[in-house]
Amino acid sequence: MATLISDTAPWKDLKAHVADINKTHLRDLMSDNDRCKSMMLEFDDIFLDYSRQCATLDTMSKLFKLAEAAHLKEKITSMFNGEHINSTENRSVLHVALRASKDTTINSDGKNVVPDVWQVLDKIKEFSDKVRNGSWVGATGKPLTNVIAIGIGGSFLGPLFVHTALQTDPEASKSAGGRQLRFLANVDPVDVARNITGLDPETTLVVVVSKTFTTAETMLNARTLREWISSSLGPQAVSKHMVAVSTNLKLVEKFGIDPNNAFAFWDWVGGRYSVCSAVGVLPLSLQYGFPVVEKFLKGARSIDQQFQSAPFEKNIPVLLGLLSVWNVSFLGYPARAILPYTQALEKLAPHIQQVSMESNGKGVSIDGVSLPFEAGEIDFGEPGTNGQHSFYQLIHQGRVIPCDFIGIVKSQQPVYLRDEVVNNHDELMSNFFAQPDALAYGKTPEQLRSENVASHLVPHKTFTGNRPSLSLLLPSLDAYRIGQLLAMYEHRIAVEGFIWGINSFDQWGVELGKSLASQVRKQLHASRKKGESVEGFNFSTTKMLTKYLKASADVPSEPTTLLPKI
Repeated sequence: MATLISDTAPWKDLKAHVADINKTHLRDLMSDNDRCKSMMLEFDDIFLDYSRQCATLDTMSKLFKLAEAAHLKEKITSMFNGEHINSTENRSVLHVALRASKDTTINSDGKNVVPDVWQVLDKIKEFSDKVRNGSWVGATGKPLTNVIAIGIGGSFLGPLFVHTALQTDPEASKSAGGRQLRFLANVDPVDVARNITGLDPETTLVVVVSKTFTTAETMLNARTLREWISSSLGPQAVSKHMVAVSTNLKLVEKFGIDPNNAFAFWDWVGGRYSVCSAVGVLPLSLQYGFPVVEKFLKGARSIDQQFQSAPFEKNIPVLLGLLSVWNVSFLGYPARAILPYTQALEKLAPHIQQVSMESNGKGVSIDGVSLPFEAGEIDFGEPGTNGQHSFYQLIHQGRVIPCDFIGIVKSQQPVYLRDEVVNNHDELMSNFFAQPDALAYGKTPEQLRSENVASHLVPHKTFTGNRPSLSLLLPSLDAYRIGQLLAMYEHRIAVEGFIWGINSFDQWGVELGKSLASQVRKQLHASRKKGESVEGFNFSTTKMLTKYLKASADVPSEPTTLLPKI
């Protein structure tokens, strides 16, 4: 039987070490300047400070030994070499190839995949340039200034995160002038209504993102928007107003999209790691132009190179991943709050939530052995200072939740007002610098009494402190830095999985619900069309389905086409 990481001496050593850490407090650890200095790292003007982790230099040394026991270096090398580290699906894991420079060699099954990547990137550049400069027009000759990208999960959350972050970047927003990009993910007709409201089919291009062109929600939404286009402009307009990101050219053509307007990606790209493929690059290039998106890819590449080559003591993704394992598996803190102090990163946490929880939400090792420890993190977050007025109460005085604070030196959109004490960005950053210390130091009953706080309020106003966090300070938030941030989190999550000994690149947990939904779909069809009663489900589901069908009996059994209107 394969050895679990929890059976190794470094794991057991760290388990024993927890007792030592429990005797410390961050108030004391933070008073050791040499310790703090050794827990700071700078790379390419990105500053990482992890001195507010509940860890000593001895902890870090033990974590590096754990990495050695887990063969972390070898696993990273295997990933970059295109070995089939996704063993349950027998696939390489090569999202790093999506942002590799043209002269790089990255093999999968003995073939250098980088030329294929750049063939697609060049095709995207050519097509997006044509749409943006008006040489590719819609069926009535009007320029296509609006884009709706249809996709779900990794085909939506990653591109949406990057789009939202770029919207207020001066270079990107200037390049996007007069254009709109929207994302249709949910099969809920309300999402369809919100996406098409205010848009004219004549000036709208739809990008359908589905590797197999069979994803149920995506294809129903695609058929809905095909109807929206053809009912207004005629069926022949579909080929001028719809393109695809897919590998199934046969179904693409059958759908009515010209296969020449299909943009490929590959089995070695997992959905949640696909934002740097045509999945994200095509819609983002249509909105912002390929040069902006190329900067984003270069940013991700810079972190790929650091991850691959830097010693672990100076390797940002490795340090972040090891600290996450320490917090989850040893200190018993299963959640992580992602707290960017910039509104531009409001969609970072939802994206990382998927990348992390779909990757590492596993209960067995890569060899199929049940794990005797918890793996995976519960990720959530909100931009500061919004989160401070939402869930920070719990973080300060309730459960211990390790936090990632992300700050930006230069605002994308600075504001200065005469006679204000500080400008708007400094006000924001005041909180970025204050919150980690508040979590680390807390406030003692003695301090409160010295401030003459009423005795009955002292317990309510006491902050225990000793709550771990780390801080990332980026010089700016342009396309390059957004790419770096993405790659940092992608590789951090891979490090966690490599240490835990799980497969971070499959997602069998999403399959069962989809399978059961297909049974419900058949039942709804039979009940709507033929009036059949609900059968084959447990009592609870039968009751709810029957109630749902009865309450929605006005839904026609043979409906005519109806599209949403707001």
